[in-house]
Amino acid sequence: MSIQVFGQPVSRGVAIGRAVLVASSRVDVAHYFIGTEQVEAEVGRLREARDAVAAELVALKSEVPEEAHAELVALLDVHLMLLHDEMLAEATKQWIVERHYNAEWAMSAQLEVIARQFDEMEDDYLRERKADLEQVVERLLRALARQASGMPPEAGAARDFAGEDPLILVASDIAPADMLQFKRSVFTGFVTDVGGRTSHTAIVARSMDIPAVVGAREASQLVRQDDWLIVDGDAGVLIVNPSPIVLEEYRFRQRQLELERAKLDRLRHTPSVTLDGQPVELLANIELPTDAGAAMAAGAVGVGLFRSEFLFMGREGRLPDEEEQFQAYRRVVEAMGGLPVTIRTVDVGADKPLDRMSAHELRHEHTLNPALGLRAIRWSLSEPEMFGQQLRAILRASAYGKVRILVPMVAHRAEALQVRQALDRARAQLAQSGQPYADVELGAMIEIPAAALIMPTLIRHFDFVSIGTNDLIQYTLAIDRADESVAHLYDPWHPAVLQLIAQTIARANEAGRPVSVCGEMAGDPAFTELLLAMGLRSFSMHPSQVAAIKQRVIRSDARALATQLPAVLAAEVPQEAGQSLLRTRVH
Repeated sequence: MSIQVFGQPVSRGVAIGRAVLVASSRVDVAHYFIGTEQVEAEVGRLREARDAVAAELVALKSEVPEEAHAELVALLDVHLMLLHDEMLAEATKQWIVERHYNAEWAMSAQLEVIARQFDEMEDDYLRERKADLEQVVERLLRALARQASGMPPEAGAARDFAGEDPLILVASDIAPADMLQFKRSVFTGFVTDVGGRTSHTAIVARSMDIPAVVGAREASQLVRQDDWLIVDGDAGVLIVNPSPIVLEEYRFRQRQLELERAKLDRLRHTPSVTLDGQPVELLANIELPTDAGAAMAAGAVGVGLFRSEFLFMGREGRLPDEEEQFQAYRRVVEAMGGLPVTIRTVDVGADKPLDRMSAHELRHEHTLNPALGLRAIRWSLSEPEMFGQQLRAILRASAYGKVRILVPMVAHRAEALQVRQALDRARAQLAQSGQPYADVELGAMIEIPAAALIMPTLIRHFDFVSIGTNDLIQYTLAIDRADESVAHLYDPWHPAVLQLIAQTIARANEAGRPVSVCGEMAGDPAFTELLLAMGLRSFSMHPSQVAAIKQRVIRSDARALATQLPAVLAAEVPQEAGQSLLRTRVH
């Protein structure tokens, strides 16, 4: 019998294949007390298991396939960090020493303590990191179980599911490290019972460009081994044992998607110019230096957003110094071969805390609403030594190509003046030490409504602006998009949001300042015509979206689109009125 299971779409496309059902890896834990004379040996067992798991994770990092990109390495680093975190390692030891629990019991007891702290966090991303912690503990428990049975470390490796039919992985949840233990590229899709858009399975699926559905709560109970499955990554639907008609329909759709992808690939070197002859700049958003290659391969004409904060995270509290940052920025600049690179100064806080913060500080920060707290440029200005190091590193990298600096979360004229002063100090320090640097443009991210409203004043102090639509929508509508109870109110089509974006673009154009959009709207084809109608001529997005947006651009008449804009902005339901823009576009 065919059934449908609904979840969250996190990676687009269609996958068809047989189910590989991976049962929950929860380990049965023995509970017993040990004698005083056994405490030292039991602590030794714990230490030995931790060392074995650390070795496994380090080995897996070296085996990360090309298509998994930097995201998977970062997730493995998170697991290594959790493995050595004092709240796990030292506190577990205390259960053994003080309560005389056996190592397995002590480990599970401490997991419960930390898990409750994660559950109390308001931020969706951090709550989902509880799953990472649980997976690390499971690996430790498996290592302890192998010790007890005398099994060699490799006995815990996953089986190879190679076969002729395409395969789809179905699990309650799956750790990034476990994914690497399956045959490389063997799975064409993923389905998990739990998770959201920020869960590790979703991140890995997107990085590998594999269709995935997460949060399909009962999937692992309803699916049986070797069932035929369809994963509809666009609709967030899993179809179990589809009928022949449905199967053929999806196979046809799969072929169409493959043909469409092939067509898009051929656009890589096609100039991005509208039908009425207006050039449109398509740039890439990247997180790490290694992402520059993907940007070039996608046909991006530069980097519109290099999120430098990823250099600062997952480092067990040690921030990168000036030299390390310089080398990272230089690698990106050189890899882009003379194309412009826009480096955003570190944007930490809110959903991107530094791991040097203690668990208590994280909980305290979330209680105080971190989205409105000390984050982004506010944090940088409060840490002048760190900020000076970053500015000098960026300036030094500018000697190797065209570099621009982007400042996040600007809302005050005073912040603009302080940043200018800090940049002048950095230049003077480099000049005094004889280190080369080039002229760099300074830009502001418009992601707070206040910044959009004072654009005529703010823009005098910056060379360009970039609209961060993700936060602009969140702050305009007072909606935490990670909060499931209100996420349905997060609406990019809200009239207030569209009017702020249109106003920002218009005022930047009037002032003769370049303006781009670097939020998710830039990479969403549903908004391409609308942004073109507003006068936007620079889009920055994930490299995988460049070809799809280029296709929309080259089929559009920007002047004709502009005539439809007033009606859309004045509409009570702009999304419905926006359909007129689609009719204006030539197919």
